[in-house]
Amino acid sequence: MTATFDNLSAGDVIDGPKFAVSRESIRLFCDASLDYNPLHLDDDYMKGSFGKTNFGGIIMHGMNNFGLISRMLTDWAYPAGAIHRRLETRWVKPVRPGDTIQPSGIIKAKQTSEKSRWVLIDVMVKNQAGEKVATGEALVEFPRDLFCQ
Repeated sequence: MTATFDNLSAGDVIDGPKFAVSRESIRLFCDASLDYNPLHLDDDYMKGSFGKTNFGGIIMHGMNNFGLISRMLTDWAYPAGAIHRRLETRWVKPVRPGDTIQPSGIIKAKQTSEKSRWVLIDVMVKNQAGEKVATGEALVEFPRDLFCQ
């Protein structure tokens, strides 16, 4: 069912697609983003410690979480004529090859203004163990009239 502003309630859940993280998917993101930081590619480099943190191997780009959340929001909002307007995220835990992650969102609040309608969404990405690897907040606009923007 396509979401409409009127049929949404606080607590409603949005689920995004699962994503299997592999060395290949990390490498492809390196190529797409032109970010070849050894954090994402070099096992020997990642054997060391970074201050108090030891990652124990290469990790996925945090922006890959951002992309998965954006895809979830767009796939959910676009069919209803809604527009993904804002996304803020925080990386909570590293994601490694072999992890399967999935974005989700929970409707936090709805607000109506003179010109539009807004939905605030708590977003997160969890790994296969149910641990949060990213959290944040998104704002989606449900315009009153798409032709009067």
